[in-house]
Amino acid sequence: MFEQDYIMRLIKEIIRVVLKLMFNIDTESPSAELLEDKKAQTELNNLLELIDSGYINEAENKLYDLTKEKSMQNLEVSLLFYSFLNDKSTEFLEEHGFSRDEVKLGIQQLSNKYDLGSMAQLFLFDL
Repeated sequence: MFEQDYIMRLIKEIIRVVLKLMFNIDTESPSAELLEDKKAQTELNNLLELIDSGYINEAENKLYDLTKEKSMQNLEVSLLFYSFLNDKSTEFLEEHGFSRDEVKLGIQQLSNKYDLGSMAQLFLFDL
């Protein structure tokens, strides 16, 4: 339990740092409302609805498709996606065939895709 809480806090911090450095967003509770683009808000909200419905893998697959186009907006959507997913309980994730380690892996892959791997490694190096 303690290890899972620790991983959750580290994921939250890496998301917070990247949002601050890349988008000048400083918030404890990242949400879709932070997105200025309405289309991006809609895309994110659709992904979050899939998560809430238990279709986490499907939502993550759609996110991967979205990030094939490496835009800053897609990075922001992805960070908010993983922030939302990270806030889900371990029980919820496991009930729907997902794990906290997969959230961590998703953040690492996203960071690498956007050449932020070194920054993510600072937070996630010992996990």
